Amino acid sequence: MIERYKTIYIGGEGELIEKKSRFIATVRLVESEEEALQILEALRKKYWNATHNCFAYVIGEKKETVRCSDDGEPSGTAGRPMLDVLLGEEICNVLVVVTRYFGGTLLGTGGLVRAYSQAVCAGLAESTIIEKIYGVRMQIQTDYNGIGKIQYLLGKKKIPILRAEYTDQVMTEVMVPADEEKGLQAEITEVTNGRAKMEIEEKLYFAVNEGELIYHDALTRYKNLGA
Repeated sequence: MIERYKTIYIGGEGELIEKKSRFIATVRLVESEEEALQILEALRKKYWNATHNCFAYVIGEKKETVRCSDDGEPSGTAGRPMLDVLLGEEICNVLVVVTRYFGGTLLGTGGLVRAYSQAVCAGLAESTIIEKIYGVRMQIQTDYNGIGKIQYLLGKKKIPILRAEYTDQVMTEVMVPADEEKGLQAEITEVTNGRAKMEIEEKLYFAVNEGELIYHDALTRYKNLGA
């Protein structure tokens, strides 16, 4: 299990003009090669009159599947530079298609490599990239004497809080990265003198984007943007 990896939350489109050639980069979240090819086909239909629709994709948490295509551009000037950007950014489960409308001026090998690479960067800049973290949803129950110490500890460690309930006891539900779980439990036990009860409810991937806690189906809510 990969504990942390970067992926796409919301795909975007970026654009670059180079010597009158127009490069449109479309970034999408994909979790299988089949999905990547379906979106690629849809984009080819959308940009049916384009000179080229070059692509690169990286699929799998361990980057098990990587593919790229120059789509008629000189070999090694489009698909591979695009793929190198994705690999350099260490982003998984991502498809980038760069559509080119030829402007009448040849860019040369170096110019094409730079243009396609920069187009991918422009597309990523218009996308929302998140870090998916493998962890646990944990419930902490304690008395009112212990909650202040626990809240301070959670704040210091920047542990996302899902909810809190105040009755005769205080119940707090949190998301804890797997690599911090044991350490947090030990510290909570220490600061509450063993009075706090902790229970793991599930193991899952989650992410935090601009303060928003994202997990379960919400991680892929923007997946089906299509072309």
